Amino acid sequence: MKKNIVFLAAAAAISLALAGCSAGGSDAGDAAADTDKPYIALVSKGFQHQFWQAVKSGAESKAAELGVTVTFDGPASETEVDSQLQMLQAAIDKKPDAIGYAALDPEACVSLMDAAKTASIPVVQFDAGCNSDYPLSIAKTDSLGAGALAADHMAELIGGKGEVAIVGHSQINSTGVERRDGFVEQMEAEYPDITIVDIQYGDGDHLKSADIAKAMIAAHPDLKGLYGTNEGSAIGIVNAVGELGLDAGELTVIGFDSGQAQIDAITNGLMAGAITQNPIGIGEATVQAAFDAINGETPEKVIDTGYFWFDKTNMEDAEIAAVLYK
Repeated sequence: MKKNIVFLAAAAAISLALAGCSAGGSDAGDAAADTDKPYIALVSKGFQHQFWQAVKSGAESKAAELGVTVTFDGPASETEVDSQLQMLQAAIDKKPDAIGYAALDPEACVSLMDAAKTASIPVVQFDAGCNSDYPLSIAKTDSLGAGALAADHMAELIGGKGEVAIVGHSQINSTGVERRDGFVEQMEAEYPDITIVDIQYGDGDHLKSADIAKAMIAAHPDLKGLYGTNEGSAIGIVNAVGELGLDAGELTVIGFDSGQAQIDAITNGLMAGAITQNPIGIGEATVQAAFDAINGETPEKVIDTGYFWFDKTNMEDAEIAAVLYK
């Protein structure tokens, strides 16, 4: 990754960001033009996955409650680090009252955090952080704990022994690393008769993740379980199971996030269950933290928005239904 992207001239950065938004998603438009309201620019890790749309929905709901304007940008793919950095540069150039940021690459964003500091723009973070001391807070899931919970359920479902594998979405981004490590560390600590035979990364892309899952199943004929660490990874595994013609329950599949495709897979038995975050709560907490910062208050450093296991048995429960997104 070339770090000098952050030194692009402002005009070039804005032009490139707009080009990136056409491939990803942006609702910036004229939204920032309402100078009567505080303006918060949110730059997400993505735009198209249902998870990010749920975060956006929560952010917009809280913005309406607080009387602020928000915009929500993100690249089409969670591998498009350059595009996201261009969007962040464009946000800084607009001189908003605050920025909310979810880092794809924790190192590549450091210079832009310095730029926001120079411009005296407060920054709060969501989902995944930048390796900078400047941001005031982060609203996120405890991904290590969530990964450990996935391991507990996998172990229970496969009878405490056998071979499992992981289709991860990133070995750079903190959410991918922590969801993987939480699962691996819990297995090693609590389930000595379970072996993790492979870990590969599909960048959160369901097509790439499906190919990885099919290769894993072919290479490990005794495989009992597969764990996908985000929405795209999990749906890739489900698609692989379907394409291979495996019967429901023949391979235990556990996912992460919810969304309609995973809910359907759990309903029809292709997936045993998944860990859901609280994306609407993440969006709400991010805007609240930014609003507090604008008003001179210090938001809580780490805002834990929670996580839950869901499967056929509890999807209708009020607490779970409230954090599932479709």
